[in-house]
Amino acid sequence: MSYLKIDHVDKSFQRGAATTEVLKDISLVIDKGEFVSIIGHSGCGKSTLLNIVAGLTPATSGGILLEGKEVNAPGPDRAVVFQNHSLLPWLTVYDNVALAVNKVFGSSKSRAERHGWIMHNLDLVQMAHAKDKRPAEISGGMKQRVGIARGLAMEPKILLLDEPFGALDALTRAHLQDSVMQIHAALGNTMIMITHDVDEAVLLSDRIVMMSNGPSARIGEVLDVRLARPRKRLELVSDRTYIGAREAVLKFLYERHRFVEAA
Repeated sequence: MSYLKIDHVDKSFQRGAATTEVLKDISLVIDKGEFVSIIGHSGCGKSTLLNIVAGLTPATSGGILLEGKEVNAPGPDRAVVFQNHSLLPWLTVYDNVALAVNKVFGSSKSRAERHGWIMHNLDLVQMAHAKDKRPAEISGGMKQRVGIARGLAMEPKILLLDEPFGALDALTRAHLQDSVMQIHAALGNTMIMITHDVDEAVLLSDRIVMMSNGPSARIGEVLDVRLARPRKRLELVSDRTYIGAREAVLKFLYERHRFVEAA
């Protein structure tokens, strides 16, 4: 049985008499522990697909199966980290993570166990030292670390990342990419990430799903990234497999973009 199965998903939006078909016949199987990136031009429905997997948006037809069970609503087995960290500004770092932990484990873990679990997840993202600070008192990169800690603290079967580093400067982005790689290596959890960044996709992913342009976007190609782990970005600069994967994604995106310009 497949771990996550996206099964012939279509998605259309209705506005008055007009219907816009965003996604067409999307099928994909993702294995447990896999890191999959979804890449494509703006408007190709990447975030819509992620929201369908999260249960935040219903598919028009087709469906999502997680360990053989249909996904049709949000649930703690699928945690989402958005580009906007979505932290509550009046709560501390600790309390923002505690909100998720208490919701998911309020009846199954004692107060002491929940505290230990919160601190464990803050340690994973190197934010335990800032547990008493509020979002306005920490940087953008630190806020994203807290968002990731909150997602991990739910102990989800799948962590969904919607351009989590898109609003960050290059150096902070690189540090967070390294942190996510370390977390993935340590926990072996399943991650799906939306990104526009080709280098990011190649560095982090086991597979890269390349979407055609919308409307009626489809999966154009799926690329296996055959790079051994752990991965070190400086060593990959001259790695032929890395360069080849990067070129394959750029070629796909360039050819799709050129098609749009010519149309």
